[in-house]
Amino acid sequence: MQPRNMSMSGVVDLAAVKAAQEAKAKAEQARAEAARNGGAGAVSPADLVIDVDEAGFESDVLQRSTEVPVVIDFWAEWCEPCKQLSPVLERLAVEYDGRFLLAKIDVDANQMLMQQFGVQGIPAVFAVVAGQALPLFQGAAGEAQIRQTLDQLVQVAEERFGLTGLVVDPEADPGAERPAAPERPAGPHDAALEAAVRALDAGDLAGAVQAYKNVLAEEPANTEAKLGLAQAELLQRVQDADPQRVRQEAAERPGDAQAQIAAADLDLVGGHVEDAFSRLVDTVRVTAGEERDAVRVRLLELFEVVGAEDPRVAAARRALARALY
Repeated sequence: MQPRNMSMSGVVDLAAVKAAQEAKAKAEQARAEAARNGGAGAVSPADLVIDVDEAGFESDVLQRSTEVPVVIDFWAEWCEPCKQLSPVLERLAVEYDGRFLLAKIDVDANQMLMQQFGVQGIPAVFAVVAGQALPLFQGAAGEAQIRQTLDQLVQVAEERFGLTGLVVDPEADPGAERPAAPERPAGPHDAALEAAVRALDAGDLAGAVQAYKNVLAEEPANTEAKLGLAQAELLQRVQDADPQRVRQEAAERPGDAQAQIAAADLDLVGGHVEDAFSRLVDTVRVTAGEERDAVRVRLLELFEVVGAEDPRVAAARRALARALY
């Protein structure tokens, strides 16, 4: 299975968000069960670093990423910088005590995975969270930078995807099979959320929008519904757009708020997150009054689609503040 981009190529992977929410509940149940049973179901510190190949990628990385962030270290025996970086990552995997799992992939033996992730050189470090891939850094990196990146990854995994990590017990047997976590009871809005996802898959954007609004009317803080509504409304806005005409009008009228808003929507759906954000920030700078406010509101809506914890959102928020004040 080919990895997905964590930035959703512009839109949220709702199936992954739902799986992550379920994973949070299961992980919390597993932690509670492990505590009650004196560590049963916990993993050994030795299990926090694993070697992964193409045959085991789906089970060892994709499936595990629904319960814990998986950091991937692409390396090779002949790579001297890799020999400096890998021990640091291995030590930090143990130090972070189950907050992430380190998967080591030998690029010489796993060329297909290297191509799927778009690795151009090594060392290269990626993460997979709830089935979605995120590039972390490439080349040599200092430990302070690595720690900062890992801290941000753990925070995003917990706050956005609900992943609380693995239970670690130094007394656990390495490689021991862990019992499956109990199934999570169905939530009050699960049926409506699943119907919304089915509507999205079927191209019924209006139906999906209404289904998400129905959930939010009863539970305004429902994370999946908020993300789903933002995505469905974005797709609804661009479904009948002529990309060539939209981009031509944006190029010809750089100060036209509506032209830039329409182009930014296409940028985001196409996966050009930074382009969408910078386009609207630049438009804020050259507009005023109601037009400026319309651009600002659309930018905030696109922040919601990408996710508040995404570093590109944080950077764009700072740029927006400078443009406004």
